[in-house]
Amino acid sequence: MPQALGLARVEAPSPTPTVSTDELRRDLRLIAEMIDPGARVLDIGCGDGALLAYLTRQKGVDGRGIELSQSGVNACVAHGLSVIQGDADRDLDAYPARAFDVVVLSQTLQATRAPRRVIEALVRIGRRAIVSFPNFGFWKIRLGLLLSGRMPISDLLPHPWYETPNIHLCTIRDFVALCDELEVRVERSLTLDRHGRPYALDPRGGLANLLAEQGVFVLSGRTSIRSET
Repeated sequence: MPQALGLARVEAPSPTPTVSTDELRRDLRLIAEMIDPGARVLDIGCGDGALLAYLTRQKGVDGRGIELSQSGVNACVAHGLSVIQGDADRDLDAYPARAFDVVVLSQTLQATRAPRRVIEALVRIGRRAIVSFPNFGFWKIRLGLLLSGRMPISDLLPHPWYETPNIHLCTIRDFVALCDELEVRVERSLTLDRHGRPYALDPRGGLANLLAEQGVFVLSGRTSIRSET
């Protein structure tokens, strides 16, 4: 598949590092818990490969990654992870349907140019897709915008507006509405505080959209496709 993307793989010189759940971001810990041992996993926007390293070492997954930044790819490859440089907006079409059991897109959706197409690609490539993103409907963001009249900055959205990679911010309510429009099934959802601790809130309710700083969603393919098979 990397050859289909026109991207060269660099052979990794060192073994995959040991990573414990304590070393993962809280949202990545929750995502790791959702993935079965031995699964085929594609992590899109995998950064330095922390999640892939944990899943490979602790759960024996067949893990692959795509990362846009050269520094991230270098860090992954240096630790023996199977990661290529690629762009979620351009390169996912090269992957065949159901190539992976799980496709992960963590804190990356808002930085894509075409989120709708990316979500469609995720549920085509993977039997399940796990997507996490910052919630722009979080009450502190709303209040900050109201009081200051300026684009808010937070732990999850740390960049000023003129430097941010985030070009398609959304709320939890926006994301659920898009899944409904695409007929993508939401199998499971978690609404999290700033530290990645989950709330027991319905993502379709107003409280989740107001109180959660980030959301994690487990998606599967279109309902129309399932009904035809």
